[in-house]
Amino acid sequence: MCLILSFLILPVFGQETAQWRGPLRNGIYPEKGLLKKWPETGPKLELQISGLGKGYSQPIVYKDIIYVTGIKKDTMDVLSAFDQKGNLLWDKVYGHSWAKSFPDTRCTPTVQNDKVYLVSGMGTVCCFDAKDGNILWLQDAHNQFKGNYLTWGIAESLLLTDQAVVYVTGGEETSVVAFDKLSGKLLWKTKSLGGARAYASSLLIERGGLKIILAQTANDFIGVNSITGEILWSFDLRPYQKGDMGVGCNTNTPIYKDGEIFITSGYDHPATMFSLSEDGHSISLKWKNETMDTHHGGVVLIDGNLYGTSWISNAKGQWVSLNWNSGMTNWVKDWFTKGSIIAADGLLYCYEEKGGNVALVQPDVSDFKIISTFKVAAGEGAFWAHPAIYNGKLYLRHGDILLIYNIKA
Repeated sequence: MCLILSFLILPVFGQETAQWRGPLRNGIYPEKGLLKKWPETGPKLELQISGLGKGYSQPIVYKDIIYVTGIKKDTMDVLSAFDQKGNLLWDKVYGHSWAKSFPDTRCTPTVQNDKVYLVSGMGTVCCFDAKDGNILWLQDAHNQFKGNYLTWGIAESLLLTDQAVVYVTGGEETSVVAFDKLSGKLLWKTKSLGGARAYASSLLIERGGLKIILAQTANDFIGVNSITGEILWSFDLRPYQKGDMGVGCNTNTPIYKDGEIFITSGYDHPATMFSLSEDGHSISLKWKNETMDTHHGGVVLIDGNLYGTSWISNAKGQWVSLNWNSGMTNWVKDWFTKGSIIAADGLLYCYEEKGGNVALVQPDVSDFKIISTFKVAAGEGAFWAHPAIYNGKLYLRHGDILLIYNIKA
């Protein structure tokens, strides 16, 4: 079997980046010419790779190399690189895995300019050479800045700016820090707003001539000047988290469009939409919605409507759509249980987390319109890894196994 692919790396703020939930971190992949319907048994399985190690992180493809993290050596987090035939090129330890419940790796690699950036389950921030896996620098960021964990440790995929690697510490010394991408030297640290780190990966946006980092701690939603580390604004999320579970568990990367920011986090926390001032220095709450409390599967925005899931319990949830402008619920539908969602070529890809069912869905404000389905049978554990799409291939991880399907029309 021959898989010769030419991966198009899209620019993010002028730099070539492959990262968490697609090139813009919004769950939308720029693929075209994909199947509009799958065969009854699902798309063709072209490759199955075993030996990833235990993990929930997404696979990343950069210059035809697959990068993925997993626990492979006792309690150590390992970054592995595979070629397009599934051959292991190298694997390298990059820190201790999370030591308590759900230790499986959750950090998705961020790859830019032939360098791979990661944080381990215990807070070691590091940079690898993408070609040979040599460690270029590392920082014991959690201990250095006296970071503070919540119950399930670190689930952050590192954000890059023009110069920096951005990491949320939480704690009483600082809330967010930035290291130089090339040297690992500390560029800045914010003041501390208090509270532990959350589980959400951050987002970089532009507004009012500023490049602003959208970060979340257990307490606050924060806007940070990416050059100076100045906190431009913060919004206390705790008054909106009144359930019996999940206080502080902010889980999903924000969605941003035209001066408005959407965040959601499960546990009966209402989804919230914020308006960002034209100069980028303040935000205000525009609306909230009690229905779309997406646990950790992400959301996507297509044609003015949001698609994601609701949280009923840690094991149960429904599929939901909201109108971006009004915050009104379009629909709520049952389909197995909650899960992760991405989009490409005008269609949704849904991966439910309990049974491994996968659906190709037509975005629509009237209903959850399933076109095709199939089920992932290989692997063990929860189906928590988000799908990814590269070069006409659908990448689905389940624990130690990666399945690669041909979805090119």
